[in-house]
Amino acid sequence: MTIARAKALTEATLARWPLPDAGEDADKEARGHVLVVAGSHEIPGAALLAAVAALRVGAGKLTIAAPERVAQGLALAIPESRVIALAETRGGGFQARGCDALAPIAERVSAVVVGPGMLDEKRSVPFVRALLPLFRQSTVVLDAYAMSVVSADGFDQPMVMTPHAGEMAHLSGRTKEAISADPLDAALDAARRWNACVALKGAVTCIAQPDGGAWRFDGGTPGLATSGSGDTLAGLIGGLAARDLPPLHACAWGVFLHARAGQALARKHGPLGYLARELSAQVPALIYQIDKSRRKPR
Repeated sequence: MTIARAKALTEATLARWPLPDAGEDADKEARGHVLVVAGSHEIPGAALLAAVAALRVGAGKLTIAAPERVAQGLALAIPESRVIALAETRGGGFQARGCDALAPIAERVSAVVVGPGMLDEKRSVPFVRALLPLFRQSTVVLDAYAMSVVSADGFDQPMVMTPHAGEMAHLSGRTKEAISADPLDAALDAARRWNACVALKGAVTCIAQPDGGAWRFDGGTPGLATSGSGDTLAGLIGGLAARDLPPLHACAWGVFLHARAGQALARKHGPLGYLARELSAQVPALIYQIDKSRRKPR
């Protein structure tokens, strides 16, 4: 097992990769515009979890693109957002022609989160393929079925992928058992193959870069293994990327804050039973605490 070769992801690591200082006079435009393309009629909450998480890390503007059947409900649930309804496939996924509705905002979007709650993998992949060229200047966070767009050629734009072991097995052709036995090797291989920053989620989360750089984080709690937790993580990373953090830094901060939020809820409620919807509310205070600690005179 090669995981010991990875650097430990700690608060000291994040101190070397600080969040941008928005300043007291900065407006919402300065903190970036995040687009969340997510949800389905069976899993509308995934879009909500990712979108709220993106705002909780300080992104300035939020647009949600969701299937027609759930778009209005999301607009009412998240009044802070603009919501664009997209055409659906018969199976509840996104039709490729839906990208036409996103083209007018593409130049103004800093980061895109694609995939949480997505259905109809086979027909949604052409949608993701059509979407990526529109957002070539944005950092894209691929989650869930959206990751199935990977190809042997790799990506040619800023990219973060957030698979768990089962998803990595599906994408890579390895067995889940082999990936769980050596997650760092699996993450490094995926990062090189697909030219993306890869966060392989698990009891120990491994973050790998195409150039071979790697970090490990083992500060999670059992309660984070719950429905919607990964959607929240994807939203956190997307919101951080919208604030102009490079993919690796956004990924590292997202993984760290996600885990710290779980720890805070575990202290309050116990190690199991807290909900993914509760994680995001912990994040602003955690960012403030980390920043305050960093600024203390030594």
